[in-house]
Parts: sequence; structure tokens; C-alpha cells
Amino acid sequence: MTNKSASKTYRPGRIRERNHEIILAAAEQEFALHGFRGATIQNIAERAELPKSNVLYYFSNKKKIYAAMFDDILARWNAVFSSVTVDDDPAEALASFIRAKVEMARLYPLASRLFAMEIIQGAPFLMTHLRTNMREWVRGRAGVIQQWIDQGRMAPVDPVQLIFLIWSSTQHYADFQVQVLMVENKAEYEKQDFDRVADFLTDIILRGCGLEVPKK
Repeated sequence: MTNKSASKTYRPGRIRERNHEIILAAAEQEFALHGFRGATIQNIAERAELPKSNVLYYFSNKKKIYAAMFDDILARWNAVFSSVTVDDDPAEALASFIRAKVEMARLYPLASRLFAMEIIQGAPFLMTHLRTNMREWVRGRAGVIQQWIDQGRMAPVDPVQLIFLIWSSTQHYADFQVQVLMVENKAEYEKQDFDRVADFLTDIILRGCGLEVPKK
């Protein structure tokens, strides 16, 4: 194999990215099961099927893994709405955000429960993030919504409360899974349950904003 051909297959950046993903996915499981105090780097390494030394290469301590895990969770949740601008259609943008958040609740329920537990405990590890990155994100997104309102493109709702509503209503189905399943007399969720939830929340929230639901 020539050096040129080897360079095509060896991608250290991608290997690093993949290891990050594996470690953070394992961390979600470990922290959800044992909490911050009970979780260990050794257990995270075993779940990730990596040597402990590899985990420590990327994250020097448990606190950094925990913080990175939440950064990853929050980026995942808000990715769809992060790039929205005032030039986008409000109904399309909000519908996409709602549906993406419902899908996140389906695919990553542990992540939602971990975040809820952290907040209930007073956000000891997330306080800086809440005061900086999250506050800035909400203000920026609320500013876009306010411009839509000022242009008469949607009803005059409180933009920040609208974001809170979307967050809370979509995460409910992950955080309170036991309650929802018990009330609906189900053993577990099915994909169609989340499709129904996404349709319902999209319809209710968009109508409350004076918007029509986009056709799928």
C-alpha cells in the first residue's frame, strides 16, 4: 500500500470523533444507572469497550465526561432550530423543531431523564452552561421568533415561553415514560405512539401561534 492510498483510509479525526461518540453514549447509560457519584470511569470504559486509558486520553476526569455528555445532549436537542433565521417560514421551522424533539425523546430517553435529574438537583454541574450557552441560545432563538411576530407572520406569543413549552411537552414522554405507559395501558412505546404525539403537539402549538400545520 502506498502512502497516498493509506492516507485515504486513515482518518484520525474521524477515529477521534467516533471514540467521543462511543464514550458519551456509554456515559449516558452509566450516569443514568448510578448517578454522578456512583458512576466510575472504569465502568464507562467497559461499557464503551475501550481501555480506561483511552477514555482518560479524551476526558481527564469524570466531571469532564459529565459536562461533555450534557453539551452533546443539548446540541442534539436544539440542532434543528439553531440554524433557523428570520427568513425561514415560522410554521415549517417550529414544526421541524417539535418533531425533532419528539424524535429525540424516542431515540434518547436516558439523555432526557439525566438532564431532568440534573436540573431537579439544582444543576450543580450545569449552572455555568445554563447561565452562558443556554441563556444565549434561548435569547437568540427568541429574537428570531419575535421578528416573525413583529412582521405579522405569527400570533403575538411570548417567544421564551414558547421555547419552554416545546422543550417540556416533547421531553415529557421520555421523563415520565412509566406514567404515560401506565395510563395508556401499554407495556412499551411503539414508533406510532411518537408519530401520534408529534402530530398532536405540532397541531396544538402551531394553532396557538396562529399558524397552519405544514403538509407532510
